[in-house]
Amino acid sequence: MAIRVVRLGTPRASGEGLRLGTVRRPPRGVKKADFARRDYYDQWLPVLAPSQPMVSWALSVPWTDERWAKYAKDYRDEMSRPVPRQLIALLAAMSRHTDFSVGCYCEREDRCHRSLLKALLAEQGAAFSG
Repeated sequence: MAIRVVRLGTPRASGEGLRLGTVRRPPRGVKKADFARRDYYDQWLPVLAPSQPMVSWALSVPWTDERWAKYAKDYRDEMSRPVPRQLIALLAAMSRHTDFSVGCYCEREDRCHRSLLKALLAEQGAAFSG
C-alpha cells in the first residue's frame, strides 16, 4: 500500500488507486464528468495546492534556483496551517493502508509543488510506490 506522485492527465499506472488532484483549478476545456476518464483525477483536493497568488507568482517568469527556494519556503508555510497539515498527516497514514496517488499538471516534477508535497508526506512517514 502506498502513495504514487503523478502528473495529472498522464496514463494511470497499474494499481495506482484513487487519483487526487492537488491543483488550484480543474483542467481547462474538460467536462467534469470526464476528469477521471481522461486520467486527470477522481477527487479534487485544492487545499493541498499552492494558493492562487503563489501560482500566479510562480508562472510570472522562468524559474531560477533563488525563485524556487522562495516558492518552496512559501509552499511549506502554507501547508503548515492546520487544515493542510492535518490532511497531509491523514494521507501519510492512509498510505500505509491503501493505494492512491496525488498529482499536478506541471511537466517538471522538480519545479512543481508535488515534489514539495511528496517531501512533506515523507516527513509524516508516508509510504511511496513508483
